[in-house]
Amino acid sequence: LVSIGNICRSPIAEAVFRKLVTDEKLEHKWRTDSAAVSDWNVGRSPDSRALSCLRNHGIETAHKARQITKEDFQTFDHILCMDESNLRDLNRKSNQVKDCKAKIELLGTYDPQKQLIIEDPYYGNEKDFETVYEQCLRCCKAFLEKSH
Repeated sequence: LVSIGNICRSPIAEAVFRKLVTDEKLEHKWRTDSAAVSDWNVGRSPDSRALSCLRNHGIETAHKARQITKEDFQTFDHILCMDESNLRDLNRKSNQVKDCKAKIELLGTYDPQKQLIIEDPYYGNEKDFETVYEQCLRCCKAFLEKSH
């Protein structure tokens, strides 16, 4: 699950997906992680508003931001991203990787409510983080149903 800085949207999506997988007793079938296309925030914890939003829904995460690697393209089956800019960057990076096996797509393509783009809430408020959470939950549920 990939976004530009890996401190807002993608850690929320990662934590939501991990909880869904755990609730369905499918942990043994999935390896879930999140990363950034940029190196801006490497090593940082998620935004405090992202952590607070997750906690309000009973979800904890210990994720630290990292940048996507060549190995990610070679080992993950799916790389899901948040917006068109991430998609462009990921497709460009994947073209430089031999044996790219990951299918790269927008997480929003799975949204039953057809909200294709998950907007960055960084410059917004708590309500914007809640919107991201709800989008991620809908999309991750639909993706999981389709994938297992």
